[in-house]
Amino acid sequence: MKNILILFSAILFAKQIQAQSGKPVYDSVLAKKLGGDDYGMKSYVMVLLKTGTYKAKTNGESDSLFRGHMDNIIKLANEGKLALAGPFGKNDLYRGVFIFNVKTIEEAKELTSKDPAIKINLFAVDYLPWYGSAAVTEINSIHKTIEKKTH
Repeated sequence: MKNILILFSAILFAKQIQAQSGKPVYDSVLAKKLGGDDYGMKSYVMVLLKTGTYKAKTNGESDSLFRGHMDNIIKLANEGKLALAGPFGKNDLYRGVFIFNVKTIEEAKELTSKDPAIKINLFAVDYLPWYGSAAVTEINSIHKTIEKKTH
């Protein structure tokens, strides 16, 4: 009985290792849907938000600018144009990042032109082409299933 238990445990252990080291199955339908190339990657535009020259004159103005900024982020994410966004930790220059699901910097500039915090230069911006996993576009749909609060 002891030998059977040891053999059974060894088989389970071997299967677990095989499952962990097995090559993931390529999903051509998903790759095509997400726009992935042969490496599962695609082009995006990364936008670095930096501290701009404008300083809000009142708390009410600051609140209004940030509300408009967040509303724009939510709108673009819901439209599938903004794949990822978030603030950086405390530092003197960089405030946050956007990853736009667009191919050109011109398209990203058009999308950021509607953000009141960028329009007024509360945030200055740098635009960079970025090549990353096509799966990045799935972040927003996954995020909606794990957030307890919304902005």
